[in-house]
Amino acid sequence: MAIATIGYEGKTQAQMIDQLKAAGVEVVVDVRAVAASRRPGFSKTILGASLEEAGIGYEHLRGLGTPKAGRDAARAGRTDEMRAIFEAHLAEPQAQVELARAQDLAGRKKIALLCFEARACDCHRAIVAERLCEALNVRREDL
Repeated sequence: MAIATIGYEGKTQAQMIDQLKAAGVEVVVDVRAVAASRRPGFSKTILGASLEEAGIGYEHLRGLGTPKAGRDAARAGRTDEMRAIFEAHLAEPQAQVELARAQDLAGRKKIALLCFEARACDCHRAIVAERLCEALNVRREDL
């Protein structure tokens, strides 16, 4: 078993869904603080409906999103700063509850953590994946 991560940067919705299906993902866990996108097909409502139509569940865990300061640091290429901001955010009660929810889902189904950045190493979803992989003793698979 593995925890998958996926970023939609540079992809169409159809390409991403094909990738998720090929990897056997059962539920997409959206870890964006703001589940809206200027990219067609990636805002919460349309994305959730499209995934459901493809036989993949969708859950938005806003509490696992990066706070604005972390997003700003990531956009500026300050990955270490983003990681520090996000690690502090993960100690907050809502983040802890939603991390437990993600862990519960990942213990029962193959999940993919979704965010924008193409490379997981540039994104907070890698931190969430690290926590889940450690708790469940599974590996990370970046799609």
